[in-house]
Amino acid sequence: MVRSLSQWTKTLSFPARISPNRNSKDCNVNVLPITPPPAPPRNKSTSTSSSSTMSSTSSPSSSSSSPTPPPNVPITEISQIIYPDPESEKAIMGSLVFCIHHKQGCKWSDELRKLKAHLNTCKHDAIQCPNKCGSQIPRVMMTDHLAFTCILRRAICEFCNVEFTGIGLEEHAGTCSSEPIYCESKCGTRVLRGRMSIHRAKDCAKRLRRCPHCGREFCADTLAAHGATCPRSPIPCPQRCDAGPFARADLDAHLRDECKALTVPCTFKEAGCRFKGPRHLLEAHLEANTSAHLSLMVALSGRQGQQINMLKSAMAKLSTNYTGTLLWKITDWSVKMQEAKTKDGLELVSPPFYTSQYGYKLQASMFLNGNGPGEGTHVSVYIKVLPGEYDALLKWPFSHSVTFTLFEQGTLGSGGGGQGGVAESFVPDPTWENFQRPSTEPDALGFGFPRFVSHELLNRRPFVRDDTVFLRVKVDPSKIVAV
Repeated sequence: MVRSLSQWTKTLSFPARISPNRNSKDCNVNVLPITPPPAPPRNKSTSTSSSSTMSSTSSPSSSSSSPTPPPNVPITEISQIIYPDPESEKAIMGSLVFCIHHKQGCKWSDELRKLKAHLNTCKHDAIQCPNKCGSQIPRVMMTDHLAFTCILRRAICEFCNVEFTGIGLEEHAGTCSSEPIYCESKCGTRVLRGRMSIHRAKDCAKRLRRCPHCGREFCADTLAAHGATCPRSPIPCPQRCDAGPFARADLDAHLRDECKALTVPCTFKEAGCRFKGPRHLLEAHLEANTSAHLSLMVALSGRQGQQINMLKSAMAKLSTNYTGTLLWKITDWSVKMQEAKTKDGLELVSPPFYTSQYGYKLQASMFLNGNGPGEGTHVSVYIKVLPGEYDALLKWPFSHSVTFTLFEQGTLGSGGGGQGGVAESFVPDPTWENFQRPSTEPDALGFGFPRFVSHELLNRRPFVRDDTVFLRVKVDPSKIVAV
């Protein structure tokens, strides 16, 4: 690019040796045209005056604001204004200057007169783009500009090999049908953009496909795995019967109820029949072995009866009291009392209990309307010794003291330490037959108190509440171990 004189002398850099500012390393000197005086005569005095004016203007102490030349002044006139005499021109043009692009990295420095020639080749100087895109580009960047950024450059798409201008290529990028891109469904496959719709419809592993049996939608790569577990997928009978195929969800019901080829055991398997064969032969087997099956069922019933008795015995042991103290709760008192008054000798018996884990087995009984001397007026209570599992190891006769206590309900004792009530105790006499080792048939009555508590006292004090009575039978704990 060719510059005019006023353009390339607009901003110049001088070394420090000629800089008006001694404190700086370089100085930018603006060489500006000086306004000539109005129509002076061209004589010696005028020349001297002009020289004086030039010297005054060039002086470092002069004002920094220089007058501007009038518009439309020819370059020859401007040169005469800048260089009023040959000596000044020689001094200025011989000044040592740096390239105006030294801040961009150009290291050229020489006389001012050579600057114009240098700028014509300086790699940092901006020139017009040869493609006439309108950009001013430094020579050093021109190659990259022509190759990559010029909007009027000619470029070929690397995918479709079609030639475009620079701006056309930018618009074409991202829409080229020949460019390979990753599938939008994220299956991981790279496909040409123009074939993406076909890929997603036919080849994509992530496309949705409907199961032909249950109608649910799955990705194409998981449909095969679903087919192995689909509840409506048809499969043949594993026993190879004539029926089928069946939906997977219905196969179990077919095998359980319908399949004629399935090997099944006899209906009386639990009774001991060992027959096992195809289902279509089972009916004939049952008709031919009715008597045998009946005998097996009778034997099974006997075994089950024994098992039931053993279970009852085990349950009774689990519920047996081994503490030596029985708290007997008698409910429906009014009904039982009325029944006792209408039936002679009606006796209520308690659950059996033991004096210890391996001790004596005892049982309490009660006559609500009395027995013997207390009949009709009192409640009678007794204790009897029952045959126990460990009687052979115990000391006989039974010698533990026994206490009967009928509790008042809802009141504390006089000492505040427990319930009030009526209590009676006795210590067995070794000569009493009631407390000798019992035989298989125990004493029908036992030993106790025929007049334990009167009916009048029962009604006067709160022994009965919510139609319930509590009687405690306690064996002396100091002699609880009898072995």
